Amino acid sequence: MPSQRPPIPPAFVLLLGILSVSTASIFIRFAQAEAHSLVIAAWRLSIAALVLTPITLLRHGAELRALGRKDFLLAGLSGILLAIHFATWITSLEYTSITSSIVLVQTAPLWVALIAPIFLREPIGPRVLWGLGLALAGGVTVSLSDICALGADRFACPGLAELIRGDAFFGNFLALCGAWSAAGYLVIGRNLRARLSLLGYIFIVYGIAAILLVITMFAFGYSPVGYPAQTYLWFVLLALIPQLLGHSSFNWALGYLSAALVSIAFLGEPIGTVILAYLILREAPTVVKLIGALLILAGIYISSRQPNNAPKGA
Repeated sequence: MPSQRPPIPPAFVLLLGILSVSTASIFIRFAQAEAHSLVIAAWRLSIAALVLTPITLLRHGAELRALGRKDFLLAGLSGILLAIHFATWITSLEYTSITSSIVLVQTAPLWVALIAPIFLREPIGPRVLWGLGLALAGGVTVSLSDICALGADRFACPGLAELIRGDAFFGNFLALCGAWSAAGYLVIGRNLRARLSLLGYIFIVYGIAAILLVITMFAFGYSPVGYPAQTYLWFVLLALIPQLLGHSSFNWALGYLSAALVSIAFLGEPIGTVILAYLILREAPTVVKLIGALLILAGIYISSRQPNNAPKGA
């Protein structure tokens, strides 16, 4: 139902979303020990869709039945883009370095900033642009910290040839496709969330994404069964925490905040990942990662100070 004022501060929900999606890299790393990336993506969205089905049909069945053809098609397109995002981004990790994949997929806010004024007629103010620049710089810094070193007198990184050799070009292209599809997913979500409830919207989007990912998984010859019990635990955790709690928090925020601002919040994921990597994997953050984290936080803070007068929905 439409609402003029959010029942919860959007900034708090974005923080919850950032913390939730930050667990994805950890769970994916554990799951990839036994399962292919397409299997992981298919299980993640399928479990999320199954959890949503009874709740949504009971509470929002009338809304779904009254949904117009145009809105249903838009939600379906959003689901297609979400499926492409997960299929390409997760698969890119098999061909290129985690660093290169994260750097490229984190360009999604840049593409949102470019297309939102065209499709949503949401002007990008100077604060959002400054915040976007800082957050992107911070995301690149955090990502490059895995392969670059801060010495006594200089910051040294491997050469370009070393970064793109072998299958890296293909992996980097997949990661970039993940960024483009994520940008489209966010822009469409911003458009529809002004008219649709959160559950009604994500039920269609997650459901269509799940169906497409399952079809893709079988098309490439992978099986959804036959894995150790612990691997299925990672599938369930991926569905419940980064997907249902994390992505759904961002989709909720799209009802109240601009697509550009919500996309910038995605860049907070590396900060949460660094913290979790230290707590779970005992990987202590470097000075470079801390610098990148501060840039991301500064960018999100500056962007969030931008007034937002766009229509709001629940």
